[in-house]
Amino acid sequence: MKPSHLFFNSAIGSQKPETIVNRQNPCPFCDVDSLTGIIEREDSIIWLENKYPVLQDAYQTVIIETDQCQSELSEYPKEHLYKLFSFVTTRWLQMIQSKKYESVLFFKNHGPMSGGSLRHPHMQIIGLKTFDASSNITNAHFEGISIQQNKDIEFNLSTKPRMGFFEFNIVTSNIQKHNKEVADYVQAATHYLLNHFHRSCTSYNLFFYQLDDGRSACKVIPRFATSPLFVGYGIPQVSNKIEEIAKQVHSLYFSK
Repeated sequence: MKPSHLFFNSAIGSQKPETIVNRQNPCPFCDVDSLTGIIEREDSIIWLENKYPVLQDAYQTVIIETDQCQSELSEYPKEHLYKLFSFVTTRWLQMIQSKKYESVLFFKNHGPMSGGSLRHPHMQIIGLKTFDASSNITNAHFEGISIQQNKDIEFNLSTKPRMGFFEFNIVTSNIQKHNKEVADYVQAATHYLLNHFHRSCTSYNLFFYQLDDGRSACKVIPRFATSPLFVGYGIPQVSNKIEEIAKQVHSLYFSK
């Protein structure tokens, strides 16, 4: 029987540095000369093994996005944004195609409510050796009110969110071919959340998926305190304002 839970090593977790709340703490990602376990590097983008592998039966890696500690994905110049997305999606797909893992997680935390511990912009790619992360994911989670689309890629606001309320989806038949469009849509979603969505929104998560129909998807989720209906009962909610928000995003970022 496949495991239903991941095991977290609390002893390792207690050693992890924290710079999101405690900004005075030194940032380990800024001290490039002291980094260990580097797998690959392209200019300021660095892929390395996670120094604090808190998950059992997993291969944990981190991708440092930039050498600008106080920067953020929604602010990146297009040249760096496209270089980053080409780099990270290629490495994610390589880990999937290696067939070494039951599933491969690819995600990003930003902000104090995101579950992350370091402010320096980074993403994580984690190979799970025995855990199937796709068992609770359905294609319906990526259906939504269209913001922008063509036949190969769609940017929408979810009508059946996984956790609840507002979730942006980018779904494409070929993430490498349409890498720049994916990057543009993710940047628009994160910029909207941090600048136009809600005055107290300081955090978000990105999650990447390979769907069972061969498509790739990214979900951009604003983070606040999690609804007790979801925590206690697993009941997601959807806002009655999603059509209004979808129109606003289109107007801000895609109207000529």
